[in-house]
Amino acid sequence: MEVDGDEQDDAHTSIYDDSLDFGYFNMAHGMLVEIAEELREKFPNEPRIKFSQVNTIYLAARSSQMMRFVEALNTISSVPMQTHLVNTNFDQPDGQSLTPLTMAAMSGNVTFVKTLLSHYDVDLERECNVIFDGLVVYGATALWVAAGMGHLQIVKMLVQAGASINHNTKAQSSPLRAACYEGRLDIVEFLLEHGADVNATNLFNNNTLMIAAYKGHHLVVNTLLQNGSRPNDQALCGATALHYAAESGHLDVVIALLDHGATLQKNEAGITPALQAAERLHEDVVEAFIQRPDLMSKEEQITALELLGATYANDKTKYDVNRAYSYLMRAMQLRYSDPRHVVRKKVQQPVPAYDSWFETENLPELNAIKLNHHSIHMESLAIRERILGKNNPELPQAIVYRGAVMADQGRFEQCQVLWNYAIDLRMRNNVSVDRDLLRFAQLFAQILRVENHRLTLDNVLPVLIKCQQEIDNNKLKMLNDKPNTCVSLLQDQNNQNCITALYLIKIVTQLARRKKDQDINEEQIQQLFLVVRKFIQHDTRLQDGQTLLHLAVNGVTPVDEFYTNEMCKFPCYATRLVLVHCGASVVAVDAARNTPLHILVTKINSSQDRQGEMARILQLFVEAGAHLDAVNAAGQTAAAACKQANLANLLHGHQNAHTSLKCLAARSIASNRLNFRGLIPTQLEAFIQMHSVHKVLA
Repeated sequence: MEVDGDEQDDAHTSIYDDSLDFGYFNMAHGMLVEIAEELREKFPNEPRIKFSQVNTIYLAARSSQMMRFVEALNTISSVPMQTHLVNTNFDQPDGQSLTPLTMAAMSGNVTFVKTLLSHYDVDLERECNVIFDGLVVYGATALWVAAGMGHLQIVKMLVQAGASINHNTKAQSSPLRAACYEGRLDIVEFLLEHGADVNATNLFNNNTLMIAAYKGHHLVVNTLLQNGSRPNDQALCGATALHYAAESGHLDVVIALLDHGATLQKNEAGITPALQAAERLHEDVVEAFIQRPDLMSKEEQITALELLGATYANDKTKYDVNRAYSYLMRAMQLRYSDPRHVVRKKVQQPVPAYDSWFETENLPELNAIKLNHHSIHMESLAIRERILGKNNPELPQAIVYRGAVMADQGRFEQCQVLWNYAIDLRMRNNVSVDRDLLRFAQLFAQILRVENHRLTLDNVLPVLIKCQQEIDNNKLKMLNDKPNTCVSLLQDQNNQNCITALYLIKIVTQLARRKKDQDINEEQIQQLFLVVRKFIQHDTRLQDGQTLLHLAVNGVTPVDEFYTNEMCKFPCYATRLVLVHCGASVVAVDAARNTPLHILVTKINSSQDRQGEMARILQLFVEAGAHLDAVNAAGQTAAAACKQANLANLLHGHQNAHTSLKCLAARSIASNRLNFRGLIPTQLEAFIQMHSVHKVLA
């Protein structure tokens, strides 16, 4: 769409003010041009609207300048066109899409809202996309926004003007829920008085009481309960309001819920609110549950105390081994408090990762480990697994923490056993392990740096295999079209896993360099090659299209600062050698059609002097069949893109010596843009495309 010539200067300057960066300006300009064109098409018989009019209206609404907005709107003589503009959604670069009414409600400008309601035919149910607490909320009305932002007077004005009080967002969040989230008792009371559904739920069957309980808004919780909110309703995950209050440690809310009849139900993981509080180390909440008459059985009390103690023994922020033992002893004493009805443990088979520890089953056995902290740690890990179960997503965090402590103590083998087990548990439950895999790469780099004799290929290979499996799992998730699939998060995780895979392969090359030949047998080498081939066959790439080979020769490949920065420097000749040996393509291109050779000579870390390494890699590329005359999306060969004269000269020398007649023919066809689609074999089409200076051939 075009702006009229006499409006060009105005269109490019009036929108740009101090609060808009250049990117914002470009997007906003395009959006306003489209709105102006839409109005011209929709109202062909009305006076032609100018871009500057739309621009001024938008800026006035965006900056909440009511007088300027009215003046700009009054320059439009057509009432239908005015109404259309008043109800137009203005798209923002941050994902928001707002009408003037929503902008006014968001900023809390009472006068602006009053003017819009009294002078214009405003659509009160117009849905917008707004950023709330850092997330984009889709389908929010002006009333939802005003309630969420805490503007009571505007809420009243909108309701009195006829706004639907139960108009939900796309995720089925009501204005009442927005007010409960922020703890705005005044707005909650007003909405309830005017017919808000106190038991309305969102897409996850999570109601207003649950969100108020989670946020700890005691007065709001009381008001909801007094107005008929049901305390024992369950979300899709099985959690009740009591679960959310206990998880967050809001004792006053817990007591209020119990006073209104809340019970200790289990969620889908089999966890009660008491166990939820124990796992989060909220002692006062656990005690409140235990002291509540007729609320918990003796066995339930024992289990809560055991989980509380076991978690204290392996918690990153609140670790306290003495307190841990105290709660474990209290639980054991409660088991034997009635000799006629001893509550015996239902012990499980020992877990190898926990040193095959057998749980203590009586007071003498527990007394025997009082001064042995390691035994208390293993006892506690076993207890957590018995109570929470292998499928509980909270189980691995304590295992990871205990492994990290062991690594800090130089007990690397025990750390690896625990971390491998934690990864297995998370993968079993389809939970992302990108951080766990990176943590392993960091550990291996640390061992190589400090105690290299303790690291073997048998240590690294299982982790590399899991990394490959995780990348495949993420690909399947990205193909999943379920509503709760966050593609951007999965892409970030995939990027991290690709980098971690590269670290691990690099570490393997370090092992091969440091060990004697007989320490790495043929079977291990074949297993390594098999895993690396899977990475290549499954086309493992970053979001920007870089393959592992691109990354291996990329001088600015991100390198984690925790030990790996000393061990994992790129470009790396040995890593590149392993990848090519396993079938990595030297002519593969990224999203910008850069081959690994382009990346080698353009992505250079200025802080590293690796000219010799780069020359060796260049020679390897030539020997592996790289096409030095292949061009990227900018039409540049690697030599043309290279900024370092000595490397460019080296490239030109290789290019002159190795350019074939086939390459010359392809370049001729491409440069003359001759039609060849469907006239030659598909492989030849790709070959010509590789030599084309055009991004897409006709």
